[in-house]
Amino acid sequence: MMRSVVEYLDITAKKYPTKVCYRDEKTALTFEDVYNQSRLAGSFLLGEGLCREAVAVYMSKTPSELAAFIAVLQAGCFYVPIDDEMPSKRIELIFDNLKPRAVICDEETRENASKFAGSAKVYSWDEIKNSAINEEALTQVQKTRIDTDLAYIMYTSGSTGIPKGVAVCHRSLIDYIESFCDVMKFDEETIFGSQTPFYFDASLKDIYPTLKCGCETVIVPHSLFMFPIKLTEFLNEYKINTLCWVVSALTMISAFGVLDENPPKYLKIVGFGGEVFPIKQYKRWKKALPDVRYINLYGPTETTGVSMYYEVDRDFEKDEAIPLGKAFENVDIFLLDEDNKLSTEGEICMRGTAVTMGYYNDFGRTSEAFVQNPLNDKYPEIIYRTGDLARINERGEMVFVSRKDFQIKHMGHRVELGEIEADVNSIEGVSASCAVYLKKKDRIELYYEGGPEEGDLTNMLKERLPRYMVPTKVNKMDKLPLTPNGKLDRKGLTALSEK
Repeated sequence: MMRSVVEYLDITAKKYPTKVCYRDEKTALTFEDVYNQSRLAGSFLLGEGLCREAVAVYMSKTPSELAAFIAVLQAGCFYVPIDDEMPSKRIELIFDNLKPRAVICDEETRENASKFAGSAKVYSWDEIKNSAINEEALTQVQKTRIDTDLAYIMYTSGSTGIPKGVAVCHRSLIDYIESFCDVMKFDEETIFGSQTPFYFDASLKDIYPTLKCGCETVIVPHSLFMFPIKLTEFLNEYKINTLCWVVSALTMISAFGVLDENPPKYLKIVGFGGEVFPIKQYKRWKKALPDVRYINLYGPTETTGVSMYYEVDRDFEKDEAIPLGKAFENVDIFLLDEDNKLSTEGEICMRGTAVTMGYYNDFGRTSEAFVQNPLNDKYPEIIYRTGDLARINERGEMVFVSRKDFQIKHMGHRVELGEIEADVNSIEGVSASCAVYLKKKDRIELYYEGGPEEGDLTNMLKERLPRYMVPTKVNKMDKLPLTPNGKLDRKGLTALSEK
């Protein structure tokens, strides 16, 4: 019985010792490198008296940061990714909630890590990865560890502005890895192109399947996502055949016509998630790369990332949405209406091993989202309420509708902002859109990029939408702002409208 994700590395390091595990433009670490460095650094952390506690890893996005994550796990602790890309205030709030005793940094982050660490000790990765090995201590960790010990904490945005630290144990992570690898059919020939920062759960799609299957993860430079042609050139240079990216990163490539000029020719699998993939953009990918497997991936951080999948197996009309699909093994997903009854339309709820341990050092907000299953009044059973709304279509497939937060009451009618966006995204030339609601002014505003001019778009929407759903104002932008993990910056656009 596997009790730790570290056991994946124990196997692959013996099977593929000299094969590249994690790499970027400057550095390539083999499985043996990751194994040795993580055990040496893990021995050091154990020697510092750290045990089953949080260790902040404040490093640049490099292969070394991934090795540092594994080192923390070798020591029986759990890691928390921190990055200079995060706003300073967010880092402060995370450290305030976390209160770690140890922080691992690199030369680029040492100064800032020391500034935020407070009373915590700051250790240089280059120094601790060359420590002395302590086989006895490492073996003892493996013997005494249980699978509900924490593996990592991933901080997500909170509605109050205070980040929530989602605490994930080894059992949930192992279940996720096994199901995800089975669904996606990864093997030792898989080469990932890593897109998202490591402090977002989407990065798990690359990090851990690599350890299980003997894959290779190539870290794509963040700067390339501003230059689509250079980006696809990079994918081809490293023969990247698998992408598990947020939708906005994929649409950036298709919206600029790069798929016709210089397509990523080695691709075999494209997994996408984070937001609804506009059918128009999906069709461009499918036309340019018809033999690629396209898989919609859905799941919040609170259920260990991906919990549902749908392999696109048919054509879709412009006004349709690609379904969320079906649950992973060992996950039960259902819809609850406003009366907590099973329904064909309602809030997505989940139960099973995928449901994480809750929010770190925050029992109040944990109790609001991780609740007793209202369908079970016989014994304790925790489910997670996602806040996402979905419906079952005529084919019996679950389809995302909107966020619960995006469901508004306007002019006496219930309106899903996501439905407005889906309609706008289907208009020729529009590459992305975002609808926001200004509650104090009781008005809907729309931001979009590409497509017709503002007045023309407004007239088109008057013909396509009910009067109460037509935005009061539309704003054309050269480029919609994105959050650090590549999703639409809805909060930023709302603040822009409120000025």
